[in-house]
Amino acid sequence: MSANIHDHALQLIAQARVEGIPEADSTWLRAHLEECDSCSDHARHTDRALRALRTAAIPLPGGLASRTQFRVRLRAMELREREPAHRALWFAYAISWAFGIASAPYVWRLFAWFGERTGVPKLVWELGFGLWWTIPALFAAAVLLIESLRKSEPADWINQGS
Repeated sequence: MSANIHDHALQLIAQARVEGIPEADSTWLRAHLEECDSCSDHARHTDRALRALRTAAIPLPGGLASRTQFRVRLRAMELREREPAHRALWFAYAISWAFGIASAPYVWRLFAWFGERTGVPKLVWELGFGLWWTIPALFAAAVLLIESLRKSEPADWINQGS
């Protein structure tokens, strides 16, 4: 038999053990393994090696599971404590933007009126309106930046127990 057929059989043996193969390939492989002693031996050795790997004991440090559970619980508590603050923060952002959008026409008129009364050039009061509009966004960006910097620092629970 050609080496190409044996190579294909060896590939199918490995693939069948890891990810499975289509029924047509499985049928072909069974027929080939009945005829070819070399490939049949290889399939048996592969099965024995996989069984040995599955039954091999992996030594783990004592208490690893309990320490892992403890750390997971601490992290879950930390996330639960911070969750309401995040909801309130996003709610405050939404309310702020809604009021900002709703009041924008009135504030525009106020800036225009103030500009006319004081004789301030139109460009100046328009820039004032733009600043009025962007300052809350800059404040929100600053809060989010501070929050992300705080998150990037390692939490206290990570350093405990090391």
